[in-house]
Amino acid sequence: MTITEFLEKWGKTLFESPLATNAAEPPELAEIRLAALDRVREKSYRSGGKKVFPFDLIRVELRGVEESRHEVFAGAFFRKYLEQEVHGALRDAGCRFPENLRVDVRAAIGLPQPNEPWLIVEVGSQEHAPGTRPARLVVMEGTAHALELRLEKARTNIGRVVDVYRSEGMYRRNDLTFAEDTEINRSVSREHAHIIFDKATGEYRLFNDRWYPRGPEGDCGTWIVRDGMSQQVHRNARGTKLEGGDEIHFGRAVVMFELE
Repeated sequence: MTITEFLEKWGKTLFESPLATNAAEPPELAEIRLAALDRVREKSYRSGGKKVFPFDLIRVELRGVEESRHEVFAGAFFRKYLEQEVHGALRDAGCRFPENLRVDVRAAIGLPQPNEPWLIVEVGSQEHAPGTRPARLVVMEGTAHALELRLEKARTNIGRVVDVYRSEGMYRRNDLTFAEDTEINRSVSREHAHIIFDKATGEYRLFNDRWYPRGPEGDCGTWIVRDGMSQQVHRNARGTKLEGGDEIHFGRAVVMFELE
């Protein structure tokens, strides 16, 4: 069942029963919240007479979100709502958990594949790179699944779709996606780029993952605008160092790289 079908089944929408009111919780929120809490219970265990939830990241993925509701689900308010619910439930249960436990929400526009669930909840690690300054990508042009993305993993993938499949099966999952069918988004490749934190140098580096002909006719499709100057990012093994305030272009989609 897609999230659109779920909303239609219950006859409510987020806009008819806003989060900010004291009205009864819309059923789609209850479904998402309960799924997240069930996953937490599944992954908790007893240690030293107390319950423990060892993971510092819960990923919630919604597929089949209507365009009109996308900004609500992808926004910071909804993420904070789920995060507070999880933290509160763990405290009420007397369960120990990491202080930096974070809930990330990915909301994808468009129908999921046949027999594919509309709601996926996973747990994992934020994979903080030691010694790095927190950074984020802020979407300036194009329609991504989120308006901004914190770089909290050792590697962050950027592309047009969520899951990239090859003949042998799923090849990779993109962390920042431009899946909606728009003119700007169509300029983003399925496997467009990735960003890695280099532990040896303490740098964030941008890598071009596109296949394109080299030479005068080859369009690398990835470049940086820094201090008013444009710099192409070609496909190579070293990547390009990012600096705070860099404007990164993935085709016609644009994101700003910010150091916090």
